[in-house]
Amino acid sequence: MLAWVRLGEKKLSAIKEARARLGGVSAVKRFWAPCLISGNLRVSSAMRGKTMVGSELRGRKLFNMELQGTLSPEIGNLSQLEILDLSYNPNLEGPIPSSIGRLTNLQILRLIGCKFSGGIPQELEFEFGRWYRALNSNQLNGTIPPSLGRLSNLNYLDLADNQLTGTLPISANNGSGLDMLVKAEHFHLNKNQLSGWIPSNIFHPNMTLLHLLLDSNKLRGEIPDTIGLVKTLTIIRLDNNFLNESVPSNFSHLTNLCVLNLANNTLAGPMPNLTELQGLSYLDLSNNSFNLSTVPEWLSNLHNLTTLIIEFGQLHGEVPQFLFSLPSLQEVRLKNNAFNGTLNISSITNSKLRILNFQNNDINSITLSSSYNEKLELAGNPVCNNSQLQQTEYCQNLRPDSPYNSSDNITCLQPYKGRVISRAPYNSYVQQLLPQLEKGFEDFLRTKPINFSIRNFSFDTNDYLQVELRFCLSNSKSFTRENIINFLDFNTQDLNLPDDFGPSFFSASQYDFRNRVIRGLTIGIAVGSAVAVLIIAGLAIYALRQRRQARKAFSLRNPFAYWGSFGEDAGDAPQLSGARSFSLDELKKCTNDFSRVNEIGSGGYGKVYRGTLPNGQIVAIKRSEKGSMQGGLEFKTEIELLSRVHHLNLVELVGFCYEKGELLLVYEYISNGTLRDSLSGRNQIQLDWKRRLKIALDSARGLVYLHNHANPPIIHRDVKSSNILLDDNLIAKVADFGLSTLVQNSEEDQFSIHVKGTPGYVDPEYVMTQQLTAKSDVYSLGVVMLELITSEPPLNKGKYIVSKVKMAIDKNDEEWYGLKDMIDPTLLKSGSLDGLRIFVELALSCLDESSELRPTMDNLVKEIEVLLTDYESNTSTSAPLFAIELGSMKEAYDEIELSKEVSSQDIYRYTGRHNMI
Repeated sequence: MLAWVRLGEKKLSAIKEARARLGGVSAVKRFWAPCLISGNLRVSSAMRGKTMVGSELRGRKLFNMELQGTLSPEIGNLSQLEILDLSYNPNLEGPIPSSIGRLTNLQILRLIGCKFSGGIPQELEFEFGRWYRALNSNQLNGTIPPSLGRLSNLNYLDLADNQLTGTLPISANNGSGLDMLVKAEHFHLNKNQLSGWIPSNIFHPNMTLLHLLLDSNKLRGEIPDTIGLVKTLTIIRLDNNFLNESVPSNFSHLTNLCVLNLANNTLAGPMPNLTELQGLSYLDLSNNSFNLSTVPEWLSNLHNLTTLIIEFGQLHGEVPQFLFSLPSLQEVRLKNNAFNGTLNISSITNSKLRILNFQNNDINSITLSSSYNEKLELAGNPVCNNSQLQQTEYCQNLRPDSPYNSSDNITCLQPYKGRVISRAPYNSYVQQLLPQLEKGFEDFLRTKPINFSIRNFSFDTNDYLQVELRFCLSNSKSFTRENIINFLDFNTQDLNLPDDFGPSFFSASQYDFRNRVIRGLTIGIAVGSAVAVLIIAGLAIYALRQRRQARKAFSLRNPFAYWGSFGEDAGDAPQLSGARSFSLDELKKCTNDFSRVNEIGSGGYGKVYRGTLPNGQIVAIKRSEKGSMQGGLEFKTEIELLSRVHHLNLVELVGFCYEKGELLLVYEYISNGTLRDSLSGRNQIQLDWKRRLKIALDSARGLVYLHNHANPPIIHRDVKSSNILLDDNLIAKVADFGLSTLVQNSEEDQFSIHVKGTPGYVDPEYVMTQQLTAKSDVYSLGVVMLELITSEPPLNKGKYIVSKVKMAIDKNDEEWYGLKDMIDPTLLKSGSLDGLRIFVELALSCLDESSELRPTMDNLVKEIEVLLTDYESNTSTSAPLFAIELGSMKEAYDEIELSKEVSSQDIYRYTGRHNMI
């Protein structure tokens, strides 16, 4: 078994010792059991600790073997290798060596679910027979090499779930490109950061492409009509991008299409006519800008449709009854539209229908069928105001799906457990496919004395399906290592799985081999004790050497060693808590030398770059430009303070760099961008009322920590929607809460503290008195609260949001408080706005021009907590928290409105006692 992986010294020593005692390959098998070894194995006598070399090897399947380290360049010496599978070894890291390009006989390369980083080697351009390449779910960055186009026989290309950037390469621009892969059946390039247009000449009528997965990128422009020429396509996913214009009319010619997902773009014009797509089973057109229309009649022709999702689709009128008669339909999700009248489901003829979701429409009555006992979701419709329906499950939280469990044939005390991990089916109809999965395992295990059961299934954060399995030997209470090696070689490419499951992999859990005979246990203890003594001695020697080397390297690597040399004002070395220092070389390496590809934002301080640390953590690195930098003492004071601030609702400082005239701050990377991006629609995240209340609460909690618990207390000075970031779970985190920025005065050649803030958010009392207090942050957050209601920026077309709200308020309007025309239309559709009046009054109390009359941030937190609790108890059902991902991170760290000095210019006018002139 050849890993060609640099391993830890202890593990290597153990392997060599085992090999010497037990002989060759069998020792390696036992060392790595229960992981499996297959292929034509030949290990030469040249094994010297770092690598195992055998040029005549044909295949290496080392998936899920807990391998660690980096892939050695010596892998290129295995000239006869045809299969290399290192998938699901999450501690395999570092770059993919370019020497892999010398493996000219390689047919299958699978490096799935590791931590490989860096770019995809350009050397992978040699010709093969039918070839399979899967590098998905790593941390690869850079661009897609155009040289891939030279692999004219490439069949399967999967680069999904990485950090790839740039455009889709084509031969017209690069000499080779994806348009040359005419034999490819799978393009899986989704879940990256690819940008630009989708080139039309990638697609040809003579292609045999089956899967086109480009979802969850940053692709822009129109969908090329050449996609409609590829008649073999079965799955198209272009969702979660920035595509616009209309859907090509020739999509109706894709008669083999099973899945079409165009959700979460800005597609316009009429909905595409898909009458001819008789095989279509899954359709999602949600969150686009299609023309206002009724439910398209062509849907009645889609007799194989199982899932229909058109949320925020600008559909209106009554829901047509033909939807409930489509013979294969199982799930209908048409929430957040404008359906009205009566929902008539009295004559359902489809016994497969399981979910009907019409939340947040204008349906005022319903006619039910006595035969329909499945999910019906109506929350947010006038019909739920009916006292007879309010307490029914239709207007309340619904019961979750029951877990799937196969017949339990498990009788042993210690079953062997694992998971089948698959990218394929959607949650809407995965449950019906699990019996097919069960049958696939039955067929695979038919000749082996093994019983098994399927316990449950779930989806992880990347929408991968994970099916839990348990195995037992038919006539034994537990497994031995030999049993597992002999019986459980689960490379699922050999399984007969349903087509909908796509590529699947088996991930084994660790197995406890405690049921051993006493003799084996005794020998193991004796050998283990001897090995332990040797290991302890080795560790002592190793630790001593490391200590000496660390002392020697300290003065070279530790930036604090010569902190004072950066200038007389630098002071003593910083005293940090939690954050660490980085060398400039480290930050250059993790940002590709601060390349433009890694740039994700800019502002008055300089530029922000996305970087990946050696441990895999993604960070945002702020690099100050010369002329905007603080002095050494101020920088030291700031990083000391920021390193002590740790709170769920504050963006955390990871570290800093102060070297060679460079000042850099390293922050945690927040994936969903700024609140302003979400409110403006730039990153396509839809926020319902409950989520907006939580964002207000999260922001206030972060500021309370700064005001009351930081030592010394911190006043933010620049609270605004573009300084509030949203993480993967849409938890709000306040950013940019450092000390007052020192701005260089070039005329006087000195530093002076200027009024800090952004027009529209600045406390008028602060501008008048120059006295900064915690109540200044309260005022700014009050402006943000009005933004949460209206989604408008504070200054819009010369009008100030505070003035507009105060003028519009009508206290006699019990439902909308006079603000219906100002409320974000998306918010109006998302469900109940219970507590709106209280929230507006709370925001206005924060905006009182006298700081003494404003609440403290602590009191504001308590008020919003009460409001949110009341909302959750008063609403009949909790509307889902929308999280439509993958906006442009280039925009996420841009300053939406750059902080600037507030002068006496007529920037905006406040109402009340103080007029800003």
